[in-house]
Amino acid sequence: MSSDNTTLPGTASHPSPAGVEAMWDHPLVRRASCVGQRVRRIDRSRPWLVDAGVVLALIALLCLPDLLSPSRPLEFDVDFTRLSWPGMIALQAGLLLPLLWRRRKPATTFAVVAAVFLVQCALGVWLRAGMAVLIAVYHLALRGRARHLPVACAVLAVALGLIALRMPGDVSIVDGLFFLSTTVVAAVALGLVVRVRRAQLAALHDRAARLEIERDQRSQLATAAERTRVAREMHDIVGHNLSVIITLADGGARAAALTPERGKQALLMIGDTGRQALGELRRVLGILRDPHANADPAQLSPQPRLADINALCARIRAAGPQVVYRTSGELDSLDRGVQLTVYRIVQEALTNALKHAGRDTRIDLTVTAGDRDLRIGVHNTGPDPTAAGPQPPRDQGQGLTGMRERAALYNGTVTAGPAPGGGWAVRTVLDLTPITGLPQPSHAGGAQ
Repeated sequence: MSSDNTTLPGTASHPSPAGVEAMWDHPLVRRASCVGQRVRRIDRSRPWLVDAGVVLALIALLCLPDLLSPSRPLEFDVDFTRLSWPGMIALQAGLLLPLLWRRRKPATTFAVVAAVFLVQCALGVWLRAGMAVLIAVYHLALRGRARHLPVACAVLAVALGLIALRMPGDVSIVDGLFFLSTTVVAAVALGLVVRVRRAQLAALHDRAARLEIERDQRSQLATAAERTRVAREMHDIVGHNLSVIITLADGGARAAALTPERGKQALLMIGDTGRQALGELRRVLGILRDPHANADPAQLSPQPRLADINALCARIRAAGPQVVYRTSGELDSLDRGVQLTVYRIVQEALTNALKHAGRDTRIDLTVTAGDRDLRIGVHNTGPDPTAAGPQPPRDQGQGLTGMRERAALYNGTVTAGPAPGGGWAVRTVLDLTPITGLPQPSHAGGAQ
């Protein structure tokens, strides 16, 4: 199979990126780039030094040739007036020295240079330093106010008209003005282009800075959300298990004197509950220690499900209360995030019932799953009226706030208060309708 390197008709050859990179990697281009970077650094640190250097370079290029060869005839047949040295030096100084302030006061600089240039044109003097008026109008377009440009162009038109009047007879004034005005148009256009380019670069830098700030803010918000999640998990684990352990220890201490076997059983349950709490704490704290925790969050975060509520009720029963657990609906098909939320809300409600109502209470727990919502009801009969010691207030701690935050993930509500028949009731409603266009709760990372 033969190969052909000819170009198909209608196709254009474009320089390859490699060729462009090779051009920019040329030693002369690299050297020029280094020189430009050094000049920009000096300009940022000492702008007056660069301004003075530019003026000195213009004096060497534009003034010295006219001063060293005052009697050399001009290359073209134009009736220009020749001045003596003092007059020539005065005009050159008036044209070039104001350029020292061209960046700080572009309008004033142009006004002075244009006035001297008008005097030069009125006298019919030809000086190379007259190019300073183009530099002045360039900086006026680059840094000055836009309303000054029409006035500047009008002044230059008058000056160029005076020059065109001294053109040879075979060149019309219109042609002379056209060719002379192209230099002014080029200077103004260059200044406007550079001005727009600098504005675009400033806008890009500002956008990059704002994006960096937003990125840092998002990182801080994510860190705060992760800390809140870990704190919530720690509260659920420590608060629930410690309440069960304390209740078992109190009951075991009283039963040890009368029924040693019950005391031994309570100690065994305390050990099991403590080991379970320790395992969950290790998984939660592993997120903070393991740098590769994000690779598989499901292995590090505790992920209880609805099936674990039976074991949760068994631990509460072991502490003394009578727990009746009822379910209805398709619970196994629920999202894992919903199951974790339900488990944590039930855990917090049972812990509060054990903490505030005591061991001699009955807790009715119901979990009902419908087509569009899920309802959780936790009702306890309240503390034994004959029990000694005051009961702490029901709003103590952050338990109810945590339940409401978890329910809010699914547009749910949590209400708590005295039950009509006595005792205390906590009712939760979670919305199971999918929300389109919004991120769903994470299944692997737990409740956020």
